Amino acid sequence: MIRPDETFDGSFPFAPHFTDAPGFAMHYVDEGPRDGDIVLCLHGEPTWGYLFRHLIGALRATHRVVVPDHMGFGKSATPPERRYWIQDHIDNLERFVLALGLRGITLVLHDFGGPMGMGLAARHPDRIRRIVSVNGPTPFGHASLADRVTANAQVAPWFRWIVQANAEGRLEGVLDELGYNILSTLKLNGFENNALIDDTWLRAYGAPFATPAECAGALGWAKGFALGAHEFPVADEATWQAISAKPAIAIWGMADRTLHAEHFLPLFTELFPGAPVHRLPGAGHYSFEDAPEEIAQLVTAFLQRT
Repeated sequence: MIRPDETFDGSFPFAPHFTDAPGFAMHYVDEGPRDGDIVLCLHGEPTWGYLFRHLIGALRATHRVVVPDHMGFGKSATPPERRYWIQDHIDNLERFVLALGLRGITLVLHDFGGPMGMGLAARHPDRIRRIVSVNGPTPFGHASLADRVTANAQVAPWFRWIVQANAEGRLEGVLDELGYNILSTLKLNGFENNALIDDTWLRAYGAPFATPAECAGALGWAKGFALGAHEFPVADEATWQAISAKPAIAIWGMADRTLHAEHFLPLFTELFPGAPVHRLPGAGHYSFEDAPEEIAQLVTAFLQRT
């Protein structure tokens, strides 16, 4: 497990905070004024709060930026007895938000942080103020979701590998060593900015997965997909209408090989008709790494005008 005070050579200079509200030691960043508008950033696979370091720096002078590490990721604990399906992560997030008393939340969603945040929105629409989807799907009970997930999995190298590796019994063997093959995993998903790669960057993304036991979170997300164990959020009509009325923006790295825009942006536009969609040419799945300045500018402008 990463030391709580580890800053990775100053690249992640944020004070650590922990809560046991979800039933394990959950780490989170909490930067900015206590009375500022809350921006809640939710990471996905196989990243952690480090992904949002540039956005935290851009927003913390004016907003309260809260960035949890999900169970089994980053500086949070990896309890061996827990399940790591999406519905379990949503439960954890709900307990986290209620324990901190967060309201007026702007959700920033990436990867499986998308369905996680939408799960929170389905349960507590009154706590949500805005939605920012950055290569993060927004499932909310769409009739087309199953077909879109299936079509995407047929062309996404990451999901095709998960299904094949699980069928052949190789999934655990590879993902249990994620600390050593973190770069190949990121590249497979769609990471384009090779200029960032140095020892510090590799250590920051590989450190949470130093042992097989610490890889349970990353393995669980992949295993859950292979087994069809993930339960995606579904909203009733009233909640759909309440959330669809919120200000929203989508920002999508178009070189994303894992979550193809053609399959997942329609989920966003169906839920938020008329909301702006910004496509980032050349940015991949980890668009916060590939285009951090552009994303920070778009998010800042969105917050200011809404």
